[in-house]
Amino acid sequence: MSGTGAPRTTADGTGLRVAVVAAQWHATVMDGLLAGAERALARAEATAQVVRVPGSFELPVAAAAAARAGADAVVALGVVVRGETPHFDYVCRAATDGLTQVAVITGVPVGFGVLTVDDEAQALARAGLAGSTEDKGAEAAEAAMATAVALRDLRA
Repeated sequence: MSGTGAPRTTADGTGLRVAVVAAQWHATVMDGLLAGAERALARAEATAQVVRVPGSFELPVAAAAAARAGADAVVALGVVVRGETPHFDYVCRAATDGLTQVAVITGVPVGFGVLTVDDEAQALARAGLAGSTEDKGAEAAEAAMATAVALRDLRA
């Protein structure tokens, strides 16, 4: 079951500059994910900059640009719903591999808030909307901030 065993991460985001790169496909789900990330960043007192891109495939290039521009952390938000063709597999792999490369190559943490679901109901359940059982946008923001703080502590 999704969400079982999730860590409770709370980071003091004061002074952190966090870029939120968010896809536009599936507007209702994306609005929920983005609102959740923004709530988490505001609670932690981090400075947020939101960048919208067309879809999840475009997230890695925007995340890389944000990391190069000086973001302390990046939150990547998207949703890919399985269809009848292999397109789902290609987009999920490209987004996952690309965001991983951004984090490893730049040293800037990337919170992974890309939902990869079988249907819209699963996406809505994770979108942080009224009636959702999970808030993956907030979770991705919290993970990115917690990792940024941990890296800052390692470097100190």
